[in-house]
Amino acid sequence: MQQQQRCGRALDFALGGAAAAGACVLTNPLEVVKTRMQLQGELRARGSYPRLYRNAFHALALIGREDGLLGLQKGLGAAILYQALMNGVRLGAYSRLEALGFTREQGGRVSPSCSIAAGAAAGALGAVVGSPAYLVKTHLQAQSAAVIAVGHQHNHQGVMTAFLTIYRQQGILGLWRGVTGAVPRVMVGSAAQLATFDSAKQLVKDQQWFSNDSWLVGLTGGMMSSVAVVITMTPFDVISTRLYNQPVDEVGKGRLYKGFWDCLLKVSCKEGILGLYKGIGPGYFRLGPHTVFSLLFWDELKKLAYPDYRQKI
Repeated sequence: MQQQQRCGRALDFALGGAAAAGACVLTNPLEVVKTRMQLQGELRARGSYPRLYRNAFHALALIGREDGLLGLQKGLGAAILYQALMNGVRLGAYSRLEALGFTREQGGRVSPSCSIAAGAAAGALGAVVGSPAYLVKTHLQAQSAAVIAVGHQHNHQGVMTAFLTIYRQQGILGLWRGVTGAVPRVMVGSAAQLATFDSAKQLVKDQQWFSNDSWLVGLTGGMMSSVAVVITMTPFDVISTRLYNQPVDEVGKGRLYKGFWDCLLKVSCKEGILGLYKGIGPGYFRLGPHTVFSLLFWDELKKLAYPDYRQKI
């Protein structure tokens, strides 16, 4: 019995990681675009710098022309690793809390407040575990041909080279530089995503738009959830990208920002409140499908893995 429970817990983590990694392959080009747009005009007032990337579609064409089509999949290996680690832990932990009844009221219905708390706790844990991979992903996605370069260029040769370089120059703690921005980012995004996904699925079932075990329930829930995620998460996403990509001194301290609050204040003061929403366009086009695909894949994988899951949803 205990062995079955351990296998079940391991499977929960594996399903969450597999679902997010699969979604990542489809949405990584927009993650590259979002990262570039969040870094352009760093700590400069609006209108005082040339806008290399005017919008998501222009950025896709520009990167494809200057960096080549493979440039649109920069950092894919690190991105998949991050999604597998972070979302494997995040969705797996949330599934465990869900199975233990922490996300539901006494009558069995979803409790929004408990779902938010569980999603935030699971997100914080996932952010810490996945932080080194997110650091490397951001460095690689920011790298580009000089003519379209924005932000600091770390010039890594690949995923493993990046990990080794950071470790040799900054030590093991250097791999977790920027985690202070990642934890609130993922906590907010996770709470918004998982709470609204559960509530949206409940709404869809209550309205009887589809049969309860239809994949369209998960798809519709994911589409509704993605809007809430993008609106709440973008400012934290901008701060996280800046903290991860900033240059560091000889002892590994950031040259531009001291931490989360320092970055928030500097961006707000120098770039305006809208600076915290840089990249929201590609952010939605990327995060929307990623949320839909990852939550849909997660829902469908759980149906395959657990025969009784159909009766629980």
